Amino acid sequence: MLSNHQIDLVQDSFAAVVPITDHAAAEFYRRLFELAPDTKPLFRHGMAEQGRKLFLTLATVVDALDRLDTIVPVARELAIRHLAYGAQDRHYAAVGSALIETLRAGLGPAFDSATETAWTAAYTILADTMLAAVREAI
Repeated sequence: MLSNHQIDLVQDSFAAVVPITDHAAAEFYRRLFELAPDTKPLFRHGMAEQGRKLFLTLATVVDALDRLDTIVPVARELAIRHLAYGAQDRHYAAVGSALIETLRAGLGPAFDSATETAWTAAYTILADTMLAAVREAI
């Protein structure tokens, strides 16, 4: 569970990333493909479009962190779609690492330890929800 302070940290830091969305998305995928090269073939659309989808999804999740019950159905559907694309359980850790590294690089000193902890907690909730949905589906 996220505290109100953690939700504020995630939402405020995400707002600071929004102006650099294109750069952050490119950096995220660069880091993801470095950490898990086997994920690259899973992306069939142009990477600019994929980056927009990534940040739209992140925006939806970040906006609803104080209403986790609204995120769960979305996360479950997203997980099932990703399963069909070929995503594997181990990819979730790589995505989480790439996200944290991208935020750290993009936000610099504003990405302090409390903000990193908040993002890690938020991503863990999302990934655990998605992984549970995948396990139920197979």
